Amino acid sequence: MVMRTGHKRKTKHKLRKHFREKGKLSIRRYLQEFDVGDKVNFAMDPAYQKGGYHPRFHWQIGTILGRQGKCYKVSLKDGGKTKLFVLHPVHLTKRK
Repeated sequence: MVMRTGHKRKTKHKLRKHFREKGKLSIRRYLQEFDVGDKVNFAMDPAYQKGGYHPRFHWQIGTILGRQGKCYKVSLKDGGKTKLFVLHPVHLTKRK
């Protein structure tokens, strides 16, 4: 039997879209902008693989630190450590 490796294994249900949301990317989510200090949720869009993150951080809350190209630098507290992610805006939703 073939063993699968990689950070997206065993994520069939975790990273799937609702059946009404399948298809093309939402242009609104692709072009959304955030300000420094905004709180955001990590919400992976499985249709767009670039600028993603490890599924362990799905629906965690982070803080925007700045921009890096098209992506955003996001800080996240994981246990006792602060981690820095570079994420595309498709994978982020603004915290209300």
